[in-house]
Amino acid sequence: MSDTLIDSQNETSSPLGRRRSAVGRFLPFFGPALVAAVAYIDPGNFATNIEAGSRYGYVLLWVVLWANLMAMLIQTLSVRLGVATGKNLAEMIRERYPRPLVWLYWVQAELVAIATDLAEFLGAALAFNLLFGLSMLEGALLTGAITYAALYMQRFGFRLLEIIIGSMLLAVAAGFVAQIVMGQPDAAPALEGLLLPHFPDGYAVFLAAGILGATVMPHVIYLHSSLSQRRVPAKTDEQRKRAMRYYRWDVIIGMGIAGIINLSMLALAAAVFFDNGRTGVASIEQSYQLLAPLMDRDLASTLFGFTLLLAGLSSSIVGTMAGQVVMQGFVGFTIPIWLRRLLTMLPAIVVIMLGFPEQQVLVASQVVLSFGIPFALIPLIHFTAQHGLMGNLVNRRWVTLLGCVIAAIIIALNGYVLAFELL
Repeated sequence: MSDTLIDSQNETSSPLGRRRSAVGRFLPFFGPALVAAVAYIDPGNFATNIEAGSRYGYVLLWVVLWANLMAMLIQTLSVRLGVATGKNLAEMIRERYPRPLVWLYWVQAELVAIATDLAEFLGAALAFNLLFGLSMLEGALLTGAITYAALYMQRFGFRLLEIIIGSMLLAVAAGFVAQIVMGQPDAAPALEGLLLPHFPDGYAVFLAAGILGATVMPHVIYLHSSLSQRRVPAKTDEQRKRAMRYYRWDVIIGMGIAGIINLSMLALAAAVFFDNGRTGVASIEQSYQLLAPLMDRDLASTLFGFTLLLAGLSSSIVGTMAGQVVMQGFVGFTIPIWLRRLLTMLPAIVVIMLGFPEQQVLVASQVVLSFGIPFALIPLIHFTAQHGLMGNLVNRRWVTLLGCVIAAIIIALNGYVLAFELL
């Protein structure tokens, strides 16, 4: 199979034939980054981006941009590890780290998975509540049932599930493009927010940590290496290099779509709320209620609600897939998907039943994810820098150095949040 997919297929001499041949060679590698990208637009992103845009206008757009560029590099390294070793990141940690450390890694990864699911279930439940009037508890239970039904589709092949998830991602992107056209953000301050990094105050740093945690999702680092590890077998050095070239484009496309969505979220909140003096708008529910009157279009709120619903459902599917990879990789066994789905949705149900404010829980969950990033990123950089392990796919020195800089920035940001915002 790999010889057919990775090596050249018969090409015609015409430009059209060459284009078809190039697309045909790329398609088998296209999809893993779309699955990973869904986790980058989950309801936690809605919460952090809306709060950032409504409080500070376009000022924190640069955080979203740089977080997405970091995500591109990190997800590329994750793919590289899977292609080079045939193992995912969790399996590599289990194989090469001391047993007590492996168990520590597994526990923290499961806690991160719970924080991830918390955001996804709350977001989807809130969307069902806003759109159809269901209670939050009913919405959460319906979310669990729908995501389990979608995950059941895996038995019919990975391509079907990728098509479902990819379609949801593209629908969310289309929804936000339409809302941006209606909202008409101001180009000059938006460009300034993209290009001039600064924090207006300490809470902006806290939000930046939330944006980072919502963008560079720890569990997807583990998942992406699994999605690529045996997808298209590459036996020779040349085949592996060619596979990575295609996977790199997959990452650029997938993460690019996610980046556009996140930038659109924050810019929409800035244009509709901040520019109209609504700097106190900091919740998803308030956003849904105010979009229609402020934009003078009922469609705006409906589009927002459906994009939130699709984001919550699709990211919940991906979160469960990642949880299975984490458990199998670290401890060598898995549990039935329905049981994992039940266990990871319980915290969201508890939060709903206790009546905690959804917005605060969503933002806090994303900050928790930010603290989980270094646990996945440091071993990923360590493994992909070893020539004996990676062969001809070993990182170049500047890539390893850049990865270390990114890890240092994330750790420093987490340290600031811990020292000055949480304690």
